[in-house]
Amino acid sequence: MDINKELKETFNEKGEKISPVLPEGTKNYLIDIDGTVCDDVPNEEPERMGTVEPYPDALEILNKWYDEGHIIFFFTSRTEAHRAITEEWLNKHGFKYHGMLMGKPRGGNYHWIDNHMVRATRFKGKFTDLVVKQKSIEVFKG
Repeated sequence: MDINKELKETFNEKGEKISPVLPEGTKNYLIDIDGTVCDDVPNEEPERMGTVEPYPDALEILNKWYDEGHIIFFFTSRTEAHRAITEEWLNKHGFKYHGMLMGKPRGGNYHWIDNHMVRATRFKGKFTDLVVKQKSIEVFKG
């Protein structure tokens, strides 16, 4: 699937072209790997990256989202040096995905600022379908 082909042109209030968006209902999932779809393997122990087992519920849900037409990207703190072993591992276990973004900053406490809608879901041990809940968030003043 060519994910760029699915993007819809958008325009601002002045009629100027701005960044395109996905079709209504399609989500861009950015999913961590270590500690999220498998046990946490630090970059300092790359030999474990090829042998760790995936969480079965993660594999099932992510492939379901992919089959539903959503975009699946892995966003990982693994470095470019780990790309080949990571792709090999994902493919060996049957993960369906569109790409990987390597080199996410390490250490957690992420605060993402973007001009597009961003939703964050903290992984706490089990993948399921997502449900809607109301929570407090930090936003810019005004």
